Amino acid sequence: MDEVLANKIAAGEVVEKTMNVVKELVENSIDAKSDEIKIELIDSGVKEVKVTDNGIGMDREDASLAFSRHATSKLRNLDDLFNIESLGFRGEALPSIASVSNVELKTSNGQIGTYLTISGGKDMKVEDSDLQQGTTITVKDLFYNTPVRLKYLKNLYVELANITDYVNKMALSYPNIKFTLINNGKILLDTDGKGDLRKVIYQIYGAEVTKKMVEVEGENDDYYIHGYISFPEMQKSNRNSMTTLVNGRVIKNNELNKVITDAYHTYIPKDKFPIIVLNIDVDPILIDINIHPTKMDIKFSKMDTLKELLYELISKQLEKLTLIPDVGTRTEQGLRETTIPLYQAFHKEEEIKQEPSYEEQTLDFSIADTPPEEKKEEEKSKTIEEPFTEEQKIARIKPMIPRGVVYLTYIIAENEDGMYIIDQHAAAERINYEKTLKSLKERKQPVDLLIPIRIELPKNEYLIVTSRFDILKECGFIAEEFGENTIIIRSYPSWIPDNIAEESIRKVIDIISTKENFDFDQFVWRMAATIACRMSIKANDYLSYEDQVWLLDNLRYCENPFTCPHGRPTIITYTKYELEKLFKRVID
Repeated sequence: MDEVLANKIAAGEVVEKTMNVVKELVENSIDAKSDEIKIELIDSGVKEVKVTDNGIGMDREDASLAFSRHATSKLRNLDDLFNIESLGFRGEALPSIASVSNVELKTSNGQIGTYLTISGGKDMKVEDSDLQQGTTITVKDLFYNTPVRLKYLKNLYVELANITDYVNKMALSYPNIKFTLINNGKILLDTDGKGDLRKVIYQIYGAEVTKKMVEVEGENDDYYIHGYISFPEMQKSNRNSMTTLVNGRVIKNNELNKVITDAYHTYIPKDKFPIIVLNIDVDPILIDINIHPTKMDIKFSKMDTLKELLYELISKQLEKLTLIPDVGTRTEQGLRETTIPLYQAFHKEEEIKQEPSYEEQTLDFSIADTPPEEKKEEEKSKTIEEPFTEEQKIARIKPMIPRGVVYLTYIIAENEDGMYIIDQHAAAERINYEKTLKSLKERKQPVDLLIPIRIELPKNEYLIVTSRFDILKECGFIAEEFGENTIIIRSYPSWIPDNIAEESIRKVIDIISTKENFDFDQFVWRMAATIACRMSIKANDYLSYEDQVWLLDNLRYCENPFTCPHGRPTIITYTKYELEKLFKRVID
């Protein structure tokens, strides 16, 4: 095959999207010892990518040779392959990019200036240029001669989010380099290049995250780790904010990610991830970068010692951050202040009823007297709006009579079939989940906020969220752009209780900011499950007898009363026969 065809085939591995073009060009600028790198995009790089640096530049011979396949100045012999210190080394990027675009290159080493153009990997033209040291390379009309590849590019917002995410990570890798990212004339990132990593974190994630980042540093015989980890409360729904660097190179390594999440075990939920910026310095002879053309994965020869050091650094720092709360005496007044009756989760306008004292609660296996039928009817009349209408009420479980609560978490109930143990949080979560899905379909009038909620986001997440405002509006959230990397929420669905409105809104924004292929149905389900969890009573929340009756009655009418939205069981049972068998009242 001829060279142009070979380069197009190689481009299939090296250049999959606009981010790959930016990545290869920026890495070349870093290898050229630049301390200022400017990335200018038109239409998220699909129409044009322009990268300008102030590095050492190239002479005319190297500039012409750079577009030949497997041409590189970064490796001289086989030994160099096992001691790689540069970001690029394969000699495939420029010819691959040039084969699927129109490229212009202007470069100077301070002694001679060269201007070069190449179209579709051929017809190279070389001319003289000015002597301003550094290199400017412009890639236009990406995939113009491979229409199938162009067709399968993501939409412009996703492509720009991918580029922004990558440039953010490079800025975190090299705080001593000034990075400027511009799309269609709008500045998306502009660091000062003064070497202050914490300041770069501030410019990317904002003040709220930066205040919750803590420095870690440590070493062993083979590795030196330094960087920042987030407080446990700063959680994300995906791994995009876990930035791991090896000798300044952004990598994706599942083993290291698992060690990091394991170190946060019990501090954050298993489906949440911390914000991490960690650089691992290691002798190049101990790692293998030559695994994949994108150079994003890496192999370590002493992985066990690295994992041990990484886990120890993070876990010890988290232990220092964790404050042990004072053990206070629970009082009647304290219970009234911290406990919200179940009715409040559904009816904001209803008054909070007077709660019994702690001593009056039904604890352990104490028996609670069943109120007379008149009292039951009176309690039902207090419910202004049931979560399920009469037409929807098809009971999946027979009526259950609550007999007590153990550990302030599990309701003990019975009927003629046997004894039931119900997880109060899981049960309330299931009820709230189905109510939330029903409310989403009804699209009730949203509630306007007197003071809008302001949410600051990293630029890549900001771009994704602003492109999905219509989806938020469809679900009852009215959002607007508000300055750089910030949105405001002006309205939210009326069915979300006031006391959890801001927390729920932030969780919804966190869910919708994911870069993965967006599925509206999955988004609605995740949003409903998240909000239902926040709306629901928790373990150790006090439940009055009437709340227990209400919870069990409404659980019976759920479409799936047997599990919570996350798949945990809501109810387990012992039949009368099983109980009598346990106590040897019957013998098989």
